Amino acid sequence: MSAEIQLSSYAATEPNDFPYRAVSRMAVASIVMFPIAMLGLLQTFAPLLIFAVFGLICAVLALRSIARWPDEYSGRSLALIGAALSAVLLVGGSGWHAYVYATEVPEGYQRVSFYDFQQPQTAPDVPSERALAVDGEDIFIKGYIHPSSGSGLLRRFILVPDLGTCCFGGQPRSTDMIEVTLTKGQKVRSGLTKRKLAGKFTINPYAQKTADFDNQIFYQLRVDQIR
Repeated sequence: MSAEIQLSSYAATEPNDFPYRAVSRMAVASIVMFPIAMLGLLQTFAPLLIFAVFGLICAVLALRSIARWPDEYSGRSLALIGAALSAVLLVGGSGWHAYVYATEVPEGYQRVSFYDFQQPQTAPDVPSERALAVDGEDIFIKGYIHPSSGSGLLRRFILVPDLGTCCFGGQPRSTDMIEVTLTKGQKVRSGLTKRKLAGKFTINPYAQKTADFDNQIFYQLRVDQIR
């Protein structure tokens, strides 16, 4: 009889001694976000740094859930690690990109973007006012080498504003293209890396067509420096 009482007592207390608690999904998500956000340290994938914000939010939600329902959820340490990693990456990554942006333009060149040269979809596809204003000037611009420019090492290629225009946007508009010529014996390897170029920008008054492109090209850039 005594043995039966002890067994019953053990069975009754066992679930309370070893309660099951699920690991918070938000805590796990905060860790998963980190390697994705790490890609945001690269200039080409800088927008992915936003995943550090998502990771931080997931960690905070996980900590709140664990504090509110401690008997149901575990993973507090995981959430704290996720929060710390996301916070450090967000601050450090943002600071790094700010520094690069502030120092990337070579002396003597003015920063412009493709947005300055583009026309709205409803407007005629001709050189913009901003493009006309910097005709003949030394500029600094960033973009991607269009795959139709060729493979391997290139001395001449077509620069486009983004990967959508580059790979998935079909035929670029005239104001989405710059015909680039590298000077001083420079060559660059084709690929999907975002390029930084500094050189003399000109507008060809007699727009020309290039093989593999339906639209004419107005903009030209003779590059002194490329990275």
